[in-house]
Amino acid sequence: MRIRKAAALAATFLVAFICGAHGAAAQQAPAKGAEPSVLHIGYLRFRIEPRYPHSFVEIPPKDDGIAGARVGLADNNTTGRFMGQRFELDEKAVEAVADVPQAFKAMVEAGRRLVVADLPASLLLEVADLPDAKEVTLFNVAAPDDRLRGEDCRANVLHLLPSRAMLADALVQYLVAKRWRNILLVPGPKEGDRAFAEAAKRAIKKFGARLVAEKAWEHDPGAQRTDTGHYAISAEVARFTQGLSYDVLLVADEEKGFGDDLLYRTTEPRPVVGTAGLVPTAWARPHEQWGATQLQNRFRRQAGRWMSERDYAAWMAVRSIGEAATRTRSTAPAKIVEYLRSDAFDLAAFKGVKLSFRKWDGQLRQPILLANANSLVSVSPQPGFLHQFSELDTLGIDRPETSCRMGSP
Repeated sequence: MRIRKAAALAATFLVAFICGAHGAAAQQAPAKGAEPSVLHIGYLRFRIEPRYPHSFVEIPPKDDGIAGARVGLADNNTTGRFMGQRFELDEKAVEAVADVPQAFKAMVEAGRRLVVADLPASLLLEVADLPDAKEVTLFNVAAPDDRLRGEDCRANVLHLLPSRAMLADALVQYLVAKRWRNILLVPGPKEGDRAFAEAAKRAIKKFGARLVAEKAWEHDPGAQRTDTGHYAISAEVARFTQGLSYDVLLVADEEKGFGDDLLYRTTEPRPVVGTAGLVPTAWARPHEQWGATQLQNRFRRQAGRWMSERDYAAWMAVRSIGEAATRTRSTAPAKIVEYLRSDAFDLAAFKGVKLSFRKWDGQLRQPILLANANSLVSVSPQPGFLHQFSELDTLGIDRPETSCRMGSP
């Protein structure tokens, strides 16, 4: 008798649960046959001709960045079909600097209020400061410059790509954890090289490592393609590192002009890290943890190649918008941006933790992968590097040290 009563009671609860779930689903689901709500996302890209490669092993793809956005769009529309939402990507590639503002204005006139900005720092600032950009949110997927998160930050810009400070902090945390504290810094001649070197020096001081020496690389590798080029570069690197005592060589060579030449050629057997060797990055080819293989495979099927760091940043930008639209059940840009900047927002991005935007500079906080071409070596923040609120904020510029005042565009 008791068993029958218990069974009847359980059946009653089950029916009530199913009816309640069905009612909730009916409230969330769009009416049958209703037209989906459409959200247009702009993608503004300054197309730079691929640089002449140091090696022909891997030439930069022409669709770098935009390919990731397209995969993100497909992911959004998979969910959007159940929510009565449809997402469209309005792509615009510009080849002349002077045409970028006009291309952006045309997007605004067409009603675009959420724009993925695949632009270098100078053009990103120029666009963000236009009067037309006042009601627009730009998603930075190309510029790692720390000044965009500091003295030159803008209230209408969110950053998906990690800053150089985040990358350098992630790398130096690992070196300190390995007790490779004595660092030889080798910057190249380019502006980006010097900026990454400055971020590295800040990280070395921040985490208690030691800068043994800073020695700029000035050798011209032009003769390397001759029949005896590998002998010449080996001799040059051996001379360059002779007489120096250090645990690890940290190279700053963002355009990949010489960094790989330092591997296996130093006078003493020492690891090379930075922009060559062990590299800090938002995304890497050998990353397969936390379900990342799913994204890797989807991207390869759609784009026909491996996903790059810029592809990943663009994917996150479009997915962030899609996630906010799903959670708010709205395609209104103002509601989406409000949610993106709130404490309620988080993004699952195949890194083992939920990602969110920092309120003080608009940067997406995220783990940084430490990898080479074929192996994921580690992921920062490293164990033991603690923070009052989030260990992810041990990477990059934290709230107490920021120079960002979120100046109005």
